Amino acid sequence: MIKTNKDRLVMLSVMGEVSSPVARPRMCYDGRIRVTPGTGGIAYNVKVGDPAFGWAGDHIEPGVSTKHKEEGPNRGYNTLSCIGNTAYVISGDAKGAMGTVTGKHGGIEHVLIHFEPDVLEKLQVGDKVQVRSIGQGLELTDYPDIKCLNLDPDLANKMDIVEKEGVLEVPVTAMIPPEFMGSGLGASSAESGDYDITSMEEERLKELGLDQIRLGDIVAIMDSSSYYGRSYRRGAVIIGIVVHGDSFVSGHGPGVTSLMTSLKGKIKPVKVEKANIAGYLSLR
Repeated sequence: MIKTNKDRLVMLSVMGEVSSPVARPRMCYDGRIRVTPGTGGIAYNVKVGDPAFGWAGDHIEPGVSTKHKEEGPNRGYNTLSCIGNTAYVISGDAKGAMGTVTGKHGGIEHVLIHFEPDVLEKLQVGDKVQVRSIGQGLELTDYPDIKCLNLDPDLANKMDIVEKEGVLEVPVTAMIPPEFMGSGLGASSAESGDYDITSMEEERLKELGLDQIRLGDIVAIMDSSSYYGRSYRRGAVIIGIVVHGDSFVSGHGPGVTSLMTSLKGKIKPVKVEKANIAGYLSLR
């Protein structure tokens, strides 16, 4: 078990509500204008573990999209919620149901939550959801050069990470070259939102097997840093989770929320067939 400062982390309640879907005409990278489902709402047939590519939609968010109506509280909701946190429905027919935070989407500033299928049937837009946020400020006490972000401390110890000669070997489903990264580059903070894998170069994506990425996959973004915002940094690496689906818009595609980053080679991604939050947390 990796040693952390879990006993010093603060658990706070943060709250949002199930958001209404957003849909509008989009000018796409192939010159076409498309009107498809987009962000928001309750996705009944898209969940973590499903493909990130191929949906007839744009930036599709798996599970339930949530947001606080006021900008200030929503900033706290999006920043403090961490992947793996427990969420509770606190109003409506599904009151009392538990879910799991699986992603944070920048721009729209949503927190994405997985609920079991029977709960989805009871939820409605506007239902309030409270998250027991814990994870920001997480430190790996034996690895001061590794920065953790947006990561529930319990999830960190379920990701099959191996400590080896002062380096963490982290299982990932894909290693993404930095030239694929688009929207989110240059953000001043990676403690909220996500970083998009661009979708335009379809043949190159297929050559590298990146078209097989799934929602909820743990992936590595190579030569990239989330240490001081998001940037290209030779030799650095970001470990993140795929939080939403692909896009028809230039510079956009499946989004990755950062979980860990190292500037000095203290993280070694190891490619495996399956490394997905659905498996780590038994989500169905």
